Amino acid sequence: MSIEKIANALISQALYYDATDVHIAPRSKTYLIEFRINGSLSSHKKISHQLGERLISHFKFMASMDIGEKRKPQSGSLQSHFFGTFTSLRISTLPTAKSQESIVIRILHQHQSLSLEKLSLFPSSIKILQSFMFQAHGLILFTGPTGSGKSTTMFSLAEYCSIHLHRRVITLEDPVEKQNDYFLQVQVNEKAGIGFQSGLKAILRHDPDVIMIGEIRDAETAMIAVRAAMTGHLVLSSIHTRNAVGALYRLLEFGIKEYEIEQTLLAVTGQRLVSIKCPFCGFNCSKYCIRPNHLKRTGIYEMLHGYVLTQAMNDLRKGGDPFAYNKLQKLIAKGVALGYISQEEYRRWIVHEENEIERTKSIFY
Repeated sequence: MSIEKIANALISQALYYDATDVHIAPRSKTYLIEFRINGSLSSHKKISHQLGERLISHFKFMASMDIGEKRKPQSGSLQSHFFGTFTSLRISTLPTAKSQESIVIRILHQHQSLSLEKLSLFPSSIKILQSFMFQAHGLILFTGPTGSGKSTTMFSLAEYCSIHLHRRVITLEDPVEKQNDYFLQVQVNEKAGIGFQSGLKAILRHDPDVIMIGEIRDAETAMIAVRAAMTGHLVLSSIHTRNAVGALYRLLEFGIKEYEIEQTLLAVTGQRLVSIKCPFCGFNCSKYCIRPNHLKRTGIYEMLHGYVLTQAMNDLRKGGDPFAYNKLQKLIAKGVALGYISQEEYRRWIVHEENEIERTKSIFY
């Protein structure tokens, strides 16, 4: 079998299991292939060193990367049809101490965005977010770690704005993860002079109603997003913080004034993806359970808006403790009480959050 057919079969298998990432990592005598399914790594198969190196070279070639360069990390992307589905792959290589490369392939599914009803375990959270889409202007921020579903939430809300509210939506992304015919998508391309700052300025001249920014990464992007929200645009964007309250501190770090935050910020959400009880397998859902109409993970949203957001701003002025906010913990505990989330999942989340708190405190203090 040709290396092209082997590579296509590997991605097709990953799509079949609804995996989000494929890892090909060197071991002492073999290469190990793993799939990330529902947030957890699962071993798929072991292959020889020769086949592993051929696979990595093939993916590097397809993603327009330098095949001969094995001493430096590289990244690239490609789009093709796998398993009858048009799919985008984001590829990253990393040299290891064994003088071999490891490769991770992020699978960006191009299927339609999830319906709003399927985004959250608690429908009330989505109804609140949905109500903000009627606003003429303002800023809505989505926070959470990588892989928590921020992009999926923003895409679903942007699609809702375009289809149901007939509003002109323009996105600025790096890279464009999901092709969507319902709104204009702009790809960040630094070589062509389209960065987040210059791209945002160009979008503002293109008569948008809603602007979706993939991520606020620096002070200038934050300032332009805030100004866009102040001048009659609804702006959706993500920002990397541990929880919703952290977004307020992050904006201040970027030089945004308190009164600007108060005038523009409509809501901040902090979200996580949690595994929920499978009606066929129970809490320990098998990776082989292929149920297209059943979501194995869903979102939990903590939200700052209205009076709660005002109270958070007041606490910020008084120098309140940002680590005391535990709304996500209460929501996950509620999911456990209702029987949707396992006790094991809850304990794992608590341990993770405690470790994150200690790590964040060590940085700030």
